[in-house]
Amino acid sequence: MEYSKDLFEKVSEEEKNSEEIVRPSLTFWQDAWRRLKTNKLAMVGFAFVIFITLLAIFGPMFSKYNYSAQDFSIANQGPSSVHWFGTDKFGRDTFIRVLYGARISLTVGYVASLLNLFVGILYGGISGYFGGKVDNIMMRITEVLYAIPMMIYVILFMVILGTGLKSIIIALAVCYWVTMARIVRGQIMSLKQQEFVLAAKTIGVSPMKIILKHLIPNCMGPIIVTLTLTVPDAIFTESFLSFVGLGVSAPQASWGTLASESLQSFQMYPSLILFPSLAICLTILAFNFLGDGLRDALDPKMRK
Repeated sequence: MEYSKDLFEKVSEEEKNSEEIVRPSLTFWQDAWRRLKTNKLAMVGFAFVIFITLLAIFGPMFSKYNYSAQDFSIANQGPSSVHWFGTDKFGRDTFIRVLYGARISLTVGYVASLLNLFVGILYGGISGYFGGKVDNIMMRITEVLYAIPMMIYVILFMVILGTGLKSIIIALAVCYWVTMARIVRGQIMSLKQQEFVLAAKTIGVSPMKIILKHLIPNCMGPIIVTLTLTVPDAIFTESFLSFVGLGVSAPQASWGTLASESLQSFQMYPSLILFPSLAICLTILAFNFLGDGLRDALDPKMRK
């Protein structure tokens, strides 16, 4: 049987391309990064976080001033081309002391986040997966830790270990993971009845492997957002503790210590308190902008 050419119609270019996939396929993380880049405030915060971290690490290496070197002949000078942030009452360069203070404050923030990441995820994952009596006991422990003020922990470890950065870090290690554990527990409890978890149980996968390789990766969105917002909280806590005299010992100084030292003379020399306070504010603001941007970028409901 032969068919006439009149029965056929040539397909137009528009019809050919109607089923074409114009947008490339992206993974979840690639799409999250694409959306994060469109958030200008988040990218400004991200850039500032990288900048202040690199400045804290490498800045003092290229400076001719030392954070503890005293020169009373140049005491209480204002900002100038020689001393960008001025000098304090001992003639120490304020700019280099702010950079060294950034090392201490950022160290506390990043250490608290790492503790949050490992302890909080593991604790919350076990509690949420096993549930029942295990969950009840573990959650009661977190509630006890959460109920005791941070100041009590710091004072307790200062009595045992002495003053300094070590006491603050250990105090943060004791209780800063509690919020992360609660968030992970809630996420795990909502995911553990999903089909992929039941399939893993059926083939004999161990509970810890299910938690670490199947459940935790599906909770990374809330985990990363919480982790980002923990850093400014820890920096503020350390600054406050140093401000009230429970921080690092002289001549070392965090941002809180610098602000505390300049409090008595800030009316005569406002630059002494201005720069460390500004560093605290800008860093906390940058992390908050980044955390808000990550929250929006990792939210599947906002995917377009």
